[in-house]
Amino acid sequence: MKKLLLTLLIVFLLTSSLFISCDKKEAPVAAAPAVEVADNTLEDAVNAYYENRPDHSHMIAQADFVDMVKAGEDMVLLDIRKPEDYAKGHLIGAVNVPWGMELYNQLKYIPRDKDVYIHCYSGQTAGQAVVLLNVAGVSARSIKYGWNFGISKVEGVGAAIETEENFLDTTKTWETDSAAIDAAYKAYYEEFASLKGTPFASNIVSEENAKKILDAGDSDVIFLSIRKQEDYAKGHIETAMNIPWAKGMNDMFASLPADKKIIVNCYSGQTAGQTIAGLKLLGYDAVSLKGGMGTGGNAPLGWANKEYPVVASQ
Repeated sequence: MKKLLLTLLIVFLLTSSLFISCDKKEAPVAAAPAVEVADNTLEDAVNAYYENRPDHSHMIAQADFVDMVKAGEDMVLLDIRKPEDYAKGHLIGAVNVPWGMELYNQLKYIPRDKDVYIHCYSGQTAGQAVVLLNVAGVSARSIKYGWNFGISKVEGVGAAIETEENFLDTTKTWETDSAAIDAAYKAYYEEFASLKGTPFASNIVSEENAKKILDAGDSDVIFLSIRKQEDYAKGHIETAMNIPWAKGMNDMFASLPADKKIIVNCYSGQTAGQTIAGLKLLGYDAVSLKGGMGTGGNAPLGWANKEYPVVASQ
């Protein structure tokens, strides 16, 4: 009897739940609300570039790199000179991706799982490209002094030069992690194209034009030296501020005026190239001084090599 009553109770409960589910519609599952997240990845990536700057400053000595080429190291080499100069002779394995919009067009084919090395003529535009590539997730370094003042002067470099054209592997593509970074990368080269024919083409100002700006006392322009404090103290361009090239230098960027053009100089133009790229990505209007202050290795480029005046700190 107890078993019969238990069976009837189970049947009743099952039947009741069936009727309830048939008579009552289930409430629809609410879609997860869209969450608005501020995309700070661009600013974070730019700041991380300077905060985590390695001792090699994302550069490699030209002689060391030529040795790597001769040894057949597994790497990617980007030659960003003009196609006609690349065709005359380039390092073995180098791929020609001319400085400008093509560096964005080819970004998806630049490997993220290999070390990438890049060079231009003097190292200055390669410095800009190195920042953009690293911010986009590419492990990139530039070759010191570029082709004209570095690579071509290495003893025995002829054994590392070829004329055969090389290409990036287009069978595999790589995505940039952040849409904001991708958009900023593209915008950088779009603006670059708009500067052609102006005194600030390639985000570089010549020594002559920089001096004209200084002599005119243009209040819309400031000068920034990123050389070491002791070298700045010995002699710098009049009115120039000093933020030494160092790990964490980005902490001082906030001291720069956001409404003025900033002309940045280092020693030869290479680290200034790295500095202005970061500044521009952060929204500043910055250009580098051609040849920097000038060294013995990049003459006749550079302010001092032109024998333009400098002032010492008091």
